[in-house]
Amino acid sequence: MLSNKSKYGLKALMHLTGVDGPQLANDIASANQIPRKFLDVILMELSRAGFVAGKKGRGGGYVLARPSERISVGQVIRALEGSFAPIPCTSRTDYKPCNDCPDEALCRIRDLMLDVRDQMAMVLDNTSIAALKSRQTRGERPV
Repeated sequence: MLSNKSKYGLKALMHLTGVDGPQLANDIASANQIPRKFLDVILMELSRAGFVAGKKGRGGGYVLARPSERISVGQVIRALEGSFAPIPCTSRTDYKPCNDCPDEALCRIRDLMLDVRDQMAMVLDNTSIAALKSRQTRGERPV
């Protein structure tokens, strides 16, 4: 499940997509209903990951550090959350064995969850922030 941290991080990046000049954290928070203190933490993590750059002083604020077409949703989620594996024994970055599994190699549940992880990664890694921002929701698509 996507945490608020990742959801708000994605909203902040979409907000910065296609805008001219630096955006104040207050404006990003207000426009996207994100608690300001939480947004500050998220923007700091996004900055450390190389997705946003902050500019201090008059005319300052936040801008994308690279084009939104070159930032994938998967990259952002990994930067903010770590793994998005459905169960710990399928994580590539934070692997933990199941206590009740006698043989991982024969576990059908793990095998299925590896497929789920791989499909999620494929979709998230192939969706840029620019594509996410321009994506139509199911409610906007013609029937």
